[in-house]
Amino acid sequence: MQFPNLMPIAATDAAVRWNSLYNFLLGISVFFFVLVIGAMILFIIKYRAREGAKTFYFRDHHFLEACFIAIPTILLLGIFGWGYSVYNSMMRPPADALEIHVIGKQWLWQFQYDNGRTTIGNLYVPLNKPVKLIMTSQDVIHDFFIPNFRVKSDVVPGMYTSVWFEARVPGEHQVFCGMYCGTSHSQMLAKLVVLNDQQWAEFQRGKKIGPQPDARLNLAAEDTTADPSEAQAATIEPVSLATQGRAVFETKGCVSCHSAGDPTHGGANIGPSLAGIFGKNAALQDGQTIRRDESYLRQVIEQPQSHLLKGYQQSVMPTFKGLISETEMNSLIAYIKSLK
Repeated sequence: MQFPNLMPIAATDAAVRWNSLYNFLLGISVFFFVLVIGAMILFIIKYRAREGAKTFYFRDHHFLEACFIAIPTILLLGIFGWGYSVYNSMMRPPADALEIHVIGKQWLWQFQYDNGRTTIGNLYVPLNKPVKLIMTSQDVIHDFFIPNFRVKSDVVPGMYTSVWFEARVPGEHQVFCGMYCGTSHSQMLAKLVVLNDQQWAEFQRGKKIGPQPDARLNLAAEDTTADPSEAQAATIEPVSLATQGRAVFETKGCVSCHSAGDPTHGGANIGPSLAGIFGKNAALQDGQTIRRDESYLRQVIEQPQSHLLKGYQQSVMPTFKGLISETEMNSLIAYIKSLK
């Protein structure tokens, strides 16, 4: 249950759980506010100073003291457990979640999809399927905020942050930048468009998707289809993000030093093989281990000396910081992730 007109619509399961916790906190706050203020007013009236009246002497009341300790403790532990459960579910995306790359820049949002499509200002996602956003910034700190999904995360230059959700309400949902990022911060907006299965399949094939209804206006509406005027529009089969990354791998010279597990990309074994490394732990020269995720790959591409692998005395790899764009970085990492 949510308070009408006070909260954005709950367009994900996480938003419903978040609302339940918020409403509980609001309700319990109102309850104790009325209890404390009511008791205070009652005591002011009942025990007000009167001529000839002697103040009653209170002695210890261990049961009351125990209640004052036990009840708040139980409530706070319950709220902590409930909040942790909601937070944990929001921070752990399913293994099969669709990955979409988000790039924040002054003052727009750019989105890259696994099929190779790129959109600006509109983020397209499928209905009732988990989606993971992998986000970075091209310039300053931004903040990706979808009120209807209760999803919000800083977008930081030079690193990756992520959020995930599973959209339950079709149509358009507003996206904001929640961090002041300069002159046109208030205009850094985007639309998240939730598509049904047919629309998503068409989008994957490269077809343009027409405007969708605002999700706030018709929550019970049937799933909509694309604009009939575009039904016969020619589709362009996009080149996958991993395939684009392979081109970056070749043009930037990575192939000359790194093996990609491909006979045509043998490499000179100057650097470590990239086949099957993503998600695995790597042993470093200082004895530590580190997980090879998106942030690790980005860091070693931009700062090769930051993580020297065991068995490699020094890094001869040049830095690519400033030499590779955010879109190229995303595609290159997608290619490395695809290697088996």
